[in-house]
Amino acid sequence: MIDKQEYAKLVKEKSPKSREIKTLFFAFLIGGFICCIGEAVGDITKLIIPEVGKVTEGQITSCVMIFLGSLLTGIGIYDKIGKVAGAGSIVPITGFANSIVSPAMEYNREGVVLGVMSRMFVVAGPIIVSGVLASIFVGLVYWIISLF
Repeated sequence: MIDKQEYAKLVKEKSPKSREIKTLFFAFLIGGFICCIGEAVGDITKLIIPEVGKVTEGQITSCVMIFLGSLLTGIGIYDKIGKVAGAGSIVPITGFANSIVSPAMEYNREGVVLGVMSRMFVVAGPIIVSGVLASIFVGLVYWIISLF
């Protein structure tokens, strides 16, 4: 029979070593790089269309980043980025695009309606619902406060 101290020592020896620092570094580096690309898209938008406002610039940037995330997912590159970057690839808006496109590609064989359209929001659906409900709640609270 093995005692608790020997068992703890055995577990420590056999457990894989944590790569937390390396993982955090790449998440920060790649996530930051994705955000820099978004900033560059916004700057290029202002150069091409000087009269664009802040709201329109943000909308164009969001659309371009969603397109890039979807494109990279479709050609199989975004998953490779995600393996290295971890959460650094999930947090930006490109990660949202990836979470929509991946299930759509996976269930494409089942057809457009029963496959792509019904399974596209498997991952992102709960997030969208939570966001909509939270925004309704915050809007109601703001409306109630504004009455007083």
